[in-house]
Amino acid sequence: QVQFVESGGGLVEPGQSLRLSCTASGFIFSDYSMTWWRRAPGKEREVVASITGPGDPTYYADSVKGRFTIARVNAENTVYLEMRNLNVNDTAVYYCKTGYSGPGFASWGQGTQVIVSA
Repeated sequence: QVQFVESGGGLVEPGQSLRLSCTASGFIFSDYSMTWWRRAPGKEREVVASITGPGDPTYYADSVKGRFTIARVNAENTVYLEMRNLNVNDTAVYYCKTGYSGPGFASWGQGTQVIVSA
C-alpha cells in the first residue's frame, strides 16, 4: 500500500526557516518523481516543488523560487523541502506525493501544518 508520511511543520515567525520531510513506502521510491503540494486556508491545493532523480532539474512555483529547495534521498525513501525566508502566504498544510497519480497512487498523507505568523 502506497503511503506518505509528512513531518517537520510548525509555527514560525516571518523570515524564519523550516525543513519538511516526507517518507514514502509501498512502491519503488527511486522510480518516481516526487512533488510537494500545499493547501492554504480557503484555497485549492497547489504544487510547490517537484523533483525527478537526485541531481535532475527541479520545478518550483514562482511564489517559492529562490526560497525553497526540494531534495530527495532515495536510500531513505525520503523527500525534503527546505523552506527559507518564510512569509505569511506560506501558511498551509504541506503534502508530498508521487508525480504519478494512477491506480494505487491516488491517496494522500495527513500532511504537515506550517503556520507563519508574527
